[in-house]
Amino acid sequence: MITFKFNPTKTLQAVRWMLSQTPQLDFHTILKAVYFADRESLNTHGRPVFGARYRAMNFGPVPLEVYEMLKLEPYWLSELQTSHYPWSTQGYHVRSDTDEPLDLSHLSRFDRECLERGFHRSSNLSFSARTRETHGRDWIRAELGMMRYEDMIDDDVPDRDRLIDRLE
Repeated sequence: MITFKFNPTKTLQAVRWMLSQTPQLDFHTILKAVYFADRESLNTHGRPVFGARYRAMNFGPVPLEVYEMLKLEPYWLSELQTSHYPWSTQGYHVRSDTDEPLDLSHLSRFDRECLERGFHRSSNLSFSARTRETHGRDWIRAELGMMRYEDMIDDDVPDRDRLIDRLE
């Protein structure tokens, strides 16, 4: 099974960027934007942007570490060397709590492009449409368990088998 090291700093910067586009977002929009960005990056660049572990849940893939951060899990604060997240939650909505300048220094140009497209796609779909769009082969094969990056790689990716071998 292919795994990647999760990057909480990229996640923090990406969530802050999304919240700069829309001051309040629901968890589903953010989580699916991350999924779309990771999947696009994996298929075009051979690596995800964030490297989260994905669980197939009823309403689509959930990048577990990103979900923990959205829920204000304190563990990631030590990784980020900070005492608080720059957002707050109310129910399943996230709102920015900072006026600090946006820092995207840990996101490459390609990461940002994938994030922008993933966010645009996610935020322009209804909850039901986002759910439908994320119930692909990778989600189905997980059978409501852990998803595999191997299953996120499209069949038409050039040298797909060699890419999977390299990543394993």
